[in-house]
Amino acid sequence: MSSSSTSSQDALARLAAVIESRKPSAGGDPSASYVARLLHKGPDAFLKKIGEEATETVMAAKDVDHGGDPQKLVYEVADLWFHSMIALAHYGLKPADVITELERREGTSGIEEKALRKAQDREASEQKG
Repeated sequence: MSSSSTSSQDALARLAAVIESRKPSAGGDPSASYVARLLHKGPDAFLKKIGEEATETVMAAKDVDHGGDPQKLVYEVADLWFHSMIALAHYGLKPADVITELERREGTSGIEEKALRKAQDREASEQKG
């Protein structure tokens, strides 16, 4: 892993630690912290934000296709990642879990990955039935 990706992981880990510190169970104050407020309101609040940020990311990408500022896309993806990290924290997960999953997929084509997931889903539904 390059030092740049290590520092990126460190930045994600630092942000994840801040989010953890804002959890209601850690004493996060909803009146003083946006993250604490979203976590206090529960999944509907932060999941709604993820949907909004995903839509804004799509719109920013479409704008870049028509001469818009690529930095706006970076800004929106940062918002999407940030709110996704709040969801991860709520469910007891960390950015490292996502990185591990991406590393697991490394070297596997998306087509192979999708076919494998379909086969696993089919097998699981057959075992239930």
